[in-house]
Amino acid sequence: MRVGSLSSMDISAGALSAYRRQMDTIAENLANAQTTMTATGEPYRRKDVVFRVDEINQAVGDVIAPQALKGLRQTRAGHLQPMAAPASGRSEKLASVLVDSITDDPTPFVEVFDPSHPDAYENGIVKYPNVDTAVEMVNLVLATRAYEANLASLAAMRQIYESALQMGRTA
Repeated sequence: MRVGSLSSMDISAGALSAYRRQMDTIAENLANAQTTMTATGEPYRRKDVVFRVDEINQAVGDVIAPQALKGLRQTRAGHLQPMAAPASGRSEKLASVLVDSITDDPTPFVEVFDPSHPDAYENGIVKYPNVDTAVEMVNLVLATRAYEANLASLAAMRQIYESALQMGRTA
C-alpha cells in the first residue's frame, strides 16, 4: 500500500501532464485559427482535449497503511493513527485527471464571402476554421490556472516532506 502523500504527488503529476497537453492543443488551435486549407483540402478543424479520471489508490480510509506507522514515535494520544474511513460508509477513491484523447470539434466551419481570397470556392465563399479565439483564450487561462494549482500542490507536498525530514533529524 502507498502512503497518502505519494498518491497526492501522483495525482498532481498526472494533472500537470494533462493540463500541459491541453495548453499545447489550445496553442495549436490558436496558431491555425486562420488556416483555410490543410493537406486534407479543407480548413483546419479545432482540436479538443478529452479528459478521463484514473483511480490512484484504495479507498480513502486505506490511504495510510498501519504498517507505515510502525516504528514512529507517538507524541500524544491520537497522533499517528491510521485515517478513518469516510463517515458516510461509502468508499471514495482518489483519482487523477489524465488525457483520454484529442478529438476534432464537429462544429461547422465559419463561412465568409470573400471572392478575392485564394481559397474561395466558385461562389466566393471561404471556409475558415471553427476556432473561436476568445473561447480558446478563456480555455487557455483556465488550463493555465489548473496547471499552476497543481504545481503549487506539488510545491506544498515538497515542503511538507522537507519539514518532516527536518523534524526527523532533530528528534
